[in-house]
Amino acid sequence: MLTFVTGLVDAFSYLLLGRVFVANITGSLMFLGFALGGAPGFFWESYVLALVPFLIAAASGGLLIKAFGRHRGRHLLASLVLQDVVVAVALLIAFIMPIEETVTMQILTVLLAASFGLQNSTVRALKVPDMTTTVLTLTMTGIASDLSKEGSGRGQLRRRSASILSMVSGAIIGTLVIQYLEYRLILVIAFVVILVCTLLSLRLRNSKAPWTQSRVL
Repeated sequence: MLTFVTGLVDAFSYLLLGRVFVANITGSLMFLGFALGGAPGFFWESYVLALVPFLIAAASGGLLIKAFGRHRGRHLLASLVLQDVVVAVALLIAFIMPIEETVTMQILTVLLAASFGLQNSTVRALKVPDMTTTVLTLTMTGIASDLSKEGSGRGQLRRRSASILSMVSGAIIGTLVIQYLEYRLILVIAFVVILVCTLLSLRLRNSKAPWTQSRVL
């Protein structure tokens, strides 16, 4: 579900916020290089506005690790609550400020990039195999490798394929919403999906299942 949100919000940020990626942050890093190299149509300020809050939020995720890192269920819940709050603020900004204004684009870029920096920090700490939710390069490599495997490799193939399809589906839906519906609906969907994940994770906060006990982070 969070991988779907990645594709959805990156469609929003790339198509409406000045060709910037707020979730697949590697794309913004590459674009920053293009801008610094003098390529036309790329503006370094936009990419810095995505990269800096992403990294700050990811670093701040260390505070969550200290507070909840020994229990993965509580760590996940706390992270989702914070991410949904940030997305809610972005949604509010999108409703009260015109998207065409540069300051609106900048504020939304900062907020959304920060939300995914936090998400990435949490996913990295949880260490769920093949579930990075944002960067899928290694996932696609794993799919190519799994095609020649049998047995357990097929299970990995299904999981990795689901990640790819989720992100692509999010990107497709985000693009269609922008073209034919109301662009703010993208942030509404993102907020609702993260909220659903938050509600689902509530039952995990007191779980004593083995997977909730984190390895050394």
